[in-house]
Amino acid sequence: MSDTISHFSEAARAYDERNSALSPIAKNMHFLIGLILKNAPIRARVLCVGVGTGAEILSLSTSFPEWTFVGVDPSVGMLDVCRERLWEAGVLNRCELIHGYIEDVPSGPAFDAVLSILVAHFVKREDRLHFYQQMWRRLCVNGVLVSTEISYDLNSDAFASMLKNWVTVQSLMGASAESLANLPLTLRDMLTVIPPAETEALLKQSGIHLPVRFFQAFMISGWYAINNAQ
Repeated sequence: MSDTISHFSEAARAYDERNSALSPIAKNMHFLIGLILKNAPIRARVLCVGVGTGAEILSLSTSFPEWTFVGVDPSVGMLDVCRERLWEAGVLNRCELIHGYIEDVPSGPAFDAVLSILVAHFVKREDRLHFYQQMWRRLCVNGVLVSTEISYDLNSDAFASMLKNWVTVQSLMGASAESLANLPLTLRDMLTVIPPAETEALLKQSGIHLPVRFFQAFMISGWYAINNAQ
């Protein structure tokens, strides 16, 4: 069992290493998320869905030293690396990490912010509405939902041109020639990449009356919404 856990942890570290090539995009995205959340309470509670290795917690915990975080992820390896990185940054005492999915987060006080950063495209189309609903329901009044994902109209005339850019992105991340050749199939069948218009429609069906699109970097888009329900 320990060998298996070690393997997953190494895979998580390799994931971080691949993504490091895209740090300029990630830094901009996290900078904008910090601006969106800057008016949250001084002691805000933040739920990170699909927390991975903790990038959003590491970004926000520095700027907001009294915030506390709950991170949930189905990967034990990701959580192991996340815990290590949070400990090294001196913020683990402000964090709770849960192995599982958003449904596994215990019910309790609502959150001031719920974040899902580059996660939704891993959620099947038939489950996407439920995924957004579960995050929205976890928010307190005036709480903020932030979701970023790979989102693009793969049937549009512009997709062929955009695909060339995405090949460049994947090449920076060390993708093999075979995986680059299979990239269109991966986007269509292995991931659930849907057009931004469909994403916004699903967000509205989830109870969000005004999702705001705040970010785009090639095929990565991001939305936020404020829970103004009384």
